[in-house]
Amino acid sequence: MAKLCMIERELKRMKMVEKFKAKRLVLNEIIKDSSATKEQQAEARQKLQQLPRNSSPVRLRTRCALTGRPRGVYRKFGIARSKLRDLMLAGEVPGITKASW
Repeated sequence: MAKLCMIERELKRMKMVEKFKAKRLVLNEIIKDSSATKEQQAEARQKLQQLPRNSSPVRLRTRCALTGRPRGVYRKFGIARSKLRDLMLAGEVPGITKASW
Protein backbone atom coordinates (compact mmCIF):
# COMPACT_ATOMS: atom_id res chain seq x y z
CA MET A 1 0.00 0.00 0.00
CA ALA A 2 1.35 3.39 -0.99
CA LYS A 3 1.68 6.19 1.52
CA LEU A 4 -1.51 8.15 1.91
CA CYS A 5 0.36 11.42 1.33
CA MET A 6 1.51 10.20 -2.11
CA ILE A 7 -2.04 9.30 -3.11
CA GLU A 8 -3.31 12.67 -1.85
CA ARG A 9 -0.55 14.48 -3.74
CA GLU A 10 -1.61 12.77 -6.95
CA LEU A 11 -5.24 13.77 -6.39
CA LYS A 12 -4.11 17.35 -5.79
CA ARG A 13 -2.22 17.28 -9.10
CA MET A 14 -5.30 15.96 -10.92
CA LYS A 15 -7.39 18.85 -9.60
CA MET A 16 -4.74 21.37 -10.60
CA VAL A 17 -4.48 19.92 -14.12
CA GLU A 18 -8.25 20.27 -14.54
CA LYS A 19 -8.19 23.81 -13.18
CA PHE A 20 -5.56 25.08 -15.64
CA LYS A 21 -6.51 22.88 -18.62
CA ALA A 22 -8.30 25.59 -20.62
CA LYS A 23 -5.63 28.21 -19.95
CA ARG A 24 -2.85 25.84 -21.05
CA LEU A 25 -4.76 24.93 -24.21
CA VAL A 26 -5.16 28.57 -25.23
CA LEU A 27 -1.49 29.39 -24.57
CA ASN A 28 -0.27 26.32 -26.45
CA GLU A 29 -2.43 27.22 -29.45
CA ILE A 30 -0.91 30.72 -29.53
CA ILE A 31 2.60 29.27 -29.36
CA LYS A 32 1.92 26.81 -32.22
CA ASP A 33 0.01 29.36 -34.34
CA SER A 34 2.17 30.38 -37.31
CA SER A 35 0.14 33.53 -37.96
CA ALA A 36 0.87 34.92 -34.46
CA THR A 37 3.75 37.38 -34.15
CA LYS A 38 6.99 36.44 -32.43
CA GLU A 39 6.17 38.83 -29.58
CA GLN A 40 2.78 37.16 -29.01
CA GLN A 41 4.38 33.73 -29.03
CA ALA A 42 7.09 34.84 -26.60
CA GLU A 43 4.49 36.37 -24.29
CA ALA A 44 2.40 33.18 -24.39
CA ARG A 45 5.50 31.09 -23.67
CA GLN A 46 6.32 33.33 -20.70
CA LYS A 47 2.75 33.00 -19.32
CA LEU A 48 2.90 29.23 -19.80
CA GLN A 49 6.14 29.04 -17.81
CA GLN A 50 4.56 31.04 -14.97
CA LEU A 51 1.78 28.48 -14.47
CA PRO A 52 2.28 26.03 -11.58
CA ARG A 53 4.40 22.99 -12.40
CA ASN A 54 1.79 20.57 -11.13
CA SER A 55 -0.75 21.96 -13.59
CA SER A 56 1.05 20.11 -16.38
CA PRO A 57 -0.62 16.80 -17.31
CA VAL A 58 2.81 15.25 -17.90
CA ARG A 59 3.40 15.21 -14.15
CA LEU A 60 0.42 12.91 -13.51
CA ARG A 61 1.17 9.32 -12.59
CA THR A 62 -1.22 6.39 -12.97
CA ARG A 63 -1.83 4.68 -9.64
CA CYS A 64 -3.65 1.52 -8.62
CA ALA A 65 -7.22 2.22 -7.54
CA LEU A 66 -6.98 -0.31 -4.71
CA THR A 67 -3.47 0.10 -3.30
CA GLY A 68 -2.10 3.32 -4.79
CA ARG A 69 0.91 1.51 -6.25
CA PRO A 70 2.53 3.70 -8.95
CA ARG A 71 4.16 0.98 -11.04
CA GLY A 72 2.77 -1.97 -12.95
CA VAL A 73 -0.69 -0.46 -13.41
CA TYR A 74 -2.80 -1.70 -16.31
CA ARG A 75 -4.64 1.22 -17.93
CA LYS A 76 -7.55 -0.95 -19.02
CA PHE A 77 -8.37 -1.97 -15.45
CA GLY A 78 -6.75 0.83 -13.41
CA ILE A 79 -5.33 -1.80 -11.09
CA ALA A 80 -1.76 -2.91 -10.36
CA ARG A 81 -0.61 -6.23 -11.76
CA SER A 82 -0.38 -7.94 -8.36
CA LYS A 83 -3.94 -7.04 -7.33
CA LEU A 84 -5.22 -7.81 -10.82
CA ARG A 85 -3.71 -11.27 -10.54
CA ASP A 86 -5.42 -11.84 -7.19
CA LEU A 87 -8.76 -10.72 -8.62
CA MET A 88 -8.35 -12.95 -11.68
CA LEU A 89 -7.53 -15.98 -9.56
CA ALA A 90 -10.62 -15.31 -7.46
CA GLY A 91 -12.68 -15.14 -10.67
CA GLU A 92 -13.83 -11.56 -10.08
CA VAL A 93 -12.67 -10.22 -13.47
CA PRO A 94 -15.20 -11.20 -16.14
CA GLY A 95 -13.88 -12.81 -19.29
CA ILE A 96 -10.46 -13.73 -17.89
CA THR A 97 -9.58 -17.19 -16.63
CA LYS A 98 -6.35 -18.81 -15.52
CA ALA A 99 -4.63 -20.66 -18.31
CA SER A 100 -4.28 -24.42 -17.87
CA TRP A 101 -3.37 -27.10 -20.37
